Amino acid sequence: MRHLAKSCLIAILIAAIINIPAFAADEKPLGLVTQALDAHLGDATVAIGTTVYPGDTIATEAGGTARLKIGGGQIYLLSSSAATLSQSSNAVHAVVARGTVGFSSNGTDQLALEIPEGILRAADGVPSYGQVTIINPLEVVISAYRGTLVLDNDGELHTIPEGKTYRVTMDYERSTSNAEPQGPAGAPTSKVSYPKHRHLVFDLIVMGAAAGAGFALWYHLTESPSHP
Repeated sequence: MRHLAKSCLIAILIAAIINIPAFAADEKPLGLVTQALDAHLGDATVAIGTTVYPGDTIATEAGGTARLKIGGGQIYLLSSSAATLSQSSNAVHAVVARGTVGFSSNGTDQLALEIPEGILRAADGVPSYGQVTIINPLEVVISAYRGTLVLDNDGELHTIPEGKTYRVTMDYERSTSNAEPQGPAGAPTSKVSYPKHRHLVFDLIVMGAAAGAGFALWYHLTESPSHP
């Protein structure tokens, strides 16, 4: 009887060991880190060659940078920035929490940046490079360095032409003008959230010396020596 129990225990342990790689294989990697300076993946320091998965959060310290290769495209973070990776049925998203985050798309691999104002992506089939800078929860700056970008505000599409930079602001008062009325005074209130439909205001920014410096930094981060 003791021998039988021992044999069963050994069989269970062997089965558990065999199944460990199977569970790990269920989650497919999104890409890998190709540049990293003062950057972190969760609580760990990011190293070149690190594999990234859905749910991973990449963050950079002041003066830091990070660059990820996702399929045929790339995502990069500049100083004091953070983004969390996710994957839908047809695209890889970087949910931007703070700072400046950019992406390059070859027109085939679908990459997008999620910001409070909507989802930013390349126009269909158009190789594009662009970036966003979060100013505050209601304001972001969007730059289309090459190709046309599209900002999807819950189905309301806005085009950012190549070479243009816009300050995009959520007009919160107009967005909430059609919201449901509040309950009687003193009644319990639910958690405050942004309205589903956001009213956006676009202001064109004239690209000056600062924008030129930003473009040079973008070019350095998004183009490898072999120009893929």
